[in-house]
Amino acid sequence: ASAQFQLAVPVAVVFAPRSVPGDLPRPLPFRDVQEMEIPVNLRTTVTTRYETIYRSATAQEEAALEAATAREADAALHLLQDASLGSLTMYVVPETSSLLPQGISVYVGKHRSALVRAGGGLAALRARLQQLTQVMSFTVNSITAALSDRVPDGQLGPDARRHLKSSLGYEITFSLLNPDPKSHAVDWDIENAVNRYVRPVLDKLSLVANFSVDSQILYYAVLGVTPRFDKESSSFLLSAHSLPHVINPVEARLGSSAASLYPVLNFLLYVPERSHSPLYIQDKDGAPVSTNAFHSPRWGGIMVYNVEAPASPQASLPLHVDVDMVRVMEVFLAQLRLLFGLSLEELPPEFLLESPGNDGLADWELDCLLWAHTVENIATVSTTLTSLAQLLDKIGNIVIKDDVASEVYRAVASAQSAVAELAVGHLHAAFQASKEAVTSSERAFFDPSLLHLLYFPDDQKFAIYIPLFLPMAVPILLSLAKIVRETRQRKKEPTKVD
Repeated sequence: ASAQFQLAVPVAVVFAPRSVPGDLPRPLPFRDVQEMEIPVNLRTTVTTRYETIYRSATAQEEAALEAATAREADAALHLLQDASLGSLTMYVVPETSSLLPQGISVYVGKHRSALVRAGGGLAALRARLQQLTQVMSFTVNSITAALSDRVPDGQLGPDARRHLKSSLGYEITFSLLNPDPKSHAVDWDIENAVNRYVRPVLDKLSLVANFSVDSQILYYAVLGVTPRFDKESSSFLLSAHSLPHVINPVEARLGSSAASLYPVLNFLLYVPERSHSPLYIQDKDGAPVSTNAFHSPRWGGIMVYNVEAPASPQASLPLHVDVDMVRVMEVFLAQLRLLFGLSLEELPPEFLLESPGNDGLADWELDCLLWAHTVENIATVSTTLTSLAQLLDKIGNIVIKDDVASEVYRAVASAQSAVAELAVGHLHAAFQASKEAVTSSERAFFDPSLLHLLYFPDDQKFAIYIPLFLPMAVPILLSLAKIVRETRQRKKEPTKVD
């Protein structure tokens, strides 16, 4: 299915006093549009438009830029900004400004703005701004990853298939695996940890999808790989190449994905049995992994939590273990960001990114997700409706109910609306329309009345009915033949005339 995308990003470049480059083409304010093509395949084209307005700072913005630190300036400027999703504001500050630390030329805040140090002419500033707008909206990699089903394999980056596919909802399951309950009585305060660390992130992501969270403790659940004992460190090791074999046996015990409508993200905390403690994960180079955890693309993550051996060998078993949930949640939240594709690409050293804090992700990172998911949703709808059209072409006598037809019309209208909203830079409206399009197209595609098996090809009908009718057809045909013969004979016999 062919698809044409035009992604418009509204950008405001605001010059503080003494930061305007001398080689501006015309006096402020003025507009400028830069277009770029992202190659996908012959039938799918993505054009990006950065619609930039260059202007001077207002008195309120000047006051905000006089704050002591970049963080304070970012918080003050947030109140004065265009808050619409997908829009970016870049504040250009003088080269000598003390707002940015030494050696830092770009500061990315946790909302939808950045501070850029002036320096060099307009060309140098534009190059820096272009790099910055791509980081804060979408990169070539993020769009090709969103359209990965249409991109030839050779063109995909290594991380393209790591991210979760766009979905209307996700289920998150936290599992504590205690394979040796005789030795370890493990307590974890998962409810408080979820409310404190996970909820703020999911509240922010609620715009993207619905989330449900549950937790479980599994006893006697062991990893599918026996760790190797290392004499030097007197510890057990799991090497990187054995990690893929760890998941399958554990997954059979989780049982969460069987009844789920949505993708399930599994976060497992594994407390090794006493006979395999302490247990460490090694990376490909044989070095220990600092977090003692690993993640599996589109599946989730596992963290190994070692329990300190008791000081005296006479200690009574089971040992009581209180899990340090702060350490565990730091790892799980980092893995959650990776699964959603929020790991940042390599940035130059002069870029400084503000930590999003308790929110777990910055406003502009949420926009990055929305850009990618909107494009992916529209492409999914296009593929779904094309598949449905091919099915209907194949089966000539299929019955299409009115409600199925209306869902198809609604899906097409919503997808067209999403494409139109993207082209004018209305990210929120485009995303909502793309979600409606996905819902309608899936309702139509999975409607029970359109089940392929309800309709038989003609050759199958003959194959089924001929054996049933043949036994009856033989005497009927013989009788018909006899009647025809008798009629012909009667016509040939001369009629008697008295």
